[in-house]
Amino acid sequence: MLNTGLGTKALGKDAYDAPVLIKRLFMEQALQHWRMYALAVPLMAVAAGATALPAYLFGQVINQAYENRNMPAIYSIGFVIFALFVIKGLATYGHQVMMTRIGVRIVVENQRRMYAKLLNEGLAYFSARHSSEFIARMTAGANSSATVINIIVSAVGRDLLTLIGLLLVMLVQDPVLTLASFVIVPPILIFMRKLIKRLRNVATQQYNLYAEIVEAMQETVQGIAVVKAFTLEHHLQGRLDKTLNAYQNEAFKQARIANRSGPLMDTLGGMAVAAGIVYCGYRVVVGGDSPGAFFSFMSAFLLAYEPAKRLARLNLDIISNLVGVRVMLEIIDGAPSEPVDDGKAALALTTARIEFDSVNFSYRPDEPVLRSMSFVAAPSKVTALVGPSGGGKSTVLNLLLRFYDATSGTVSIDGQDITQVSRRSLRDQIGYVGQNVQLFHGTIRENIAFGRLGVSDEQIIAAAKAAHAHDFIMSFPLGYDAAVGEHGLQLSGGQRQRVAIARALVRDAPIILLDEATAALDSESERHVQDAITELCRGRTTLVIAHRLSTIMHADTILVVEGGRVVESGRHEELLRGGGRYASFYRLQLQDHGNSLAVSAAE
Repeated sequence: MLNTGLGTKALGKDAYDAPVLIKRLFMEQALQHWRMYALAVPLMAVAAGATALPAYLFGQVINQAYENRNMPAIYSIGFVIFALFVIKGLATYGHQVMMTRIGVRIVVENQRRMYAKLLNEGLAYFSARHSSEFIARMTAGANSSATVINIIVSAVGRDLLTLIGLLLVMLVQDPVLTLASFVIVPPILIFMRKLIKRLRNVATQQYNLYAEIVEAMQETVQGIAVVKAFTLEHHLQGRLDKTLNAYQNEAFKQARIANRSGPLMDTLGGMAVAAGIVYCGYRVVVGGDSPGAFFSFMSAFLLAYEPAKRLARLNLDIISNLVGVRVMLEIIDGAPSEPVDDGKAALALTTARIEFDSVNFSYRPDEPVLRSMSFVAAPSKVTALVGPSGGGKSTVLNLLLRFYDATSGTVSIDGQDITQVSRRSLRDQIGYVGQNVQLFHGTIRENIAFGRLGVSDEQIIAAAKAAHAHDFIMSFPLGYDAAVGEHGLQLSGGQRQRVAIARALVRDAPIILLDEATAALDSESERHVQDAITELCRGRTTLVIAHRLSTIMHADTILVVEGGRVVESGRHEELLRGGGRYASFYRLQLQDHGNSLAVSAAE
């Protein structure tokens, strides 16, 4: 379900009321395009004038044709009306193109702002939300902002000016009847006010259901292998159908509410038109007034009906779109959980010595993960973290990368508290390879180059060779330009890992963090990846997490982490002789490995 209320806590509930949102849209987004609006609005005014003038001239045509029998005058008026329609067409084309350009720019700028805001959030922010929420908010919010601004500008520049021009024609022809026609306005306004509150609630619920649909689609596509393996097709289809039906019902409800004003306005408009026809007809037949005035008034009245109708339902259109604006601004307005801190001092490395000093940390209150953890990772040496799942090993790497900050204690590199230096300078000194490799949509070349932007092709190839990836890359018809697919799924697990190692190698960072880099690989792939890791770690301060103890037997220091503490430390042989927790883990894995070999032999 959509996580709402992100910005209401930061700015207060009133900050997202309709008038405040509209003011923000114009001050923050529309105002920067004032030059284009300065061209579009006059074009709307020209189109409005070219709509109103023919209504007045129609009366002159009637008078010249039926009273004066003046054909030259009719020719002249016909030419003027033709010219007015040409001008209207050109002006309408001009302001529509201009408004579309402004709308596209607003959409793009909002998407840029949303994306930039998300890049300044930490892992904790994303872990509490579904990724589809941000897609829904970005899509709905960016488009809704442009829509609301364009609706209001068009209402003022096109509909209001057109209505004013036509009302002037009506006033010239019959002031009394013009003023009498306003009798239909109060009941319309009262009715619209009642609809707005209902429409706001329905639009919000419809948006939440839309977010759920996006979430279901995304999860299904990303987890299609699990869906197929567990034959979940019918179950997931049924679950989505339930959400789609709810969304459909809300959409139907919104359509009913949003268009409920139509019958009332048509009824009242029809009454006004009928009364006008009877009144004007009486004035012409009984009072002897000019038929041209009657025809001109009715033409203006009928032409004014549509812009008046759009203006009357303006609030409904705005409210239904402000839901999207609100959910986008709630993200943008929230204080960033990982603000840019480039103003801090840069990390100055000498030996790349890492130290944890009495570090405590918890992801949730009262659930400690690290408890007064202390250790040193020696410069240019390999330090391995082993132990049961949930002991805090991955948290150590998360703190080093400052995905999270320690609750208490100090994490330092070369004596510098990492919370006192900029995140960028810290992460620039670290090469990271995880168990679940994230490759981005694009080519192998591009994914390796993400390790250090602007790197040369020669450096990319050198890194790939060091990562034992060059041979399999060159086996592809497109070589380094081969596409990796979404999440790198066009490559095998071992190939993805070696591309990730090449990415870390090309970074040429003095600190390397490895999180279960071979855990999900078969023996042959593990051998290739392990060779690549050996090359990656040479001469660098390395922290490696591994469940397979065979991969860290030659580490310079092995730390056994359990319950958020380092309970044992030493080299492989020392820890085996000590007969403690490490020796127990090693014997258990040796026994499991022997059983696996026995099963393989029996088969």
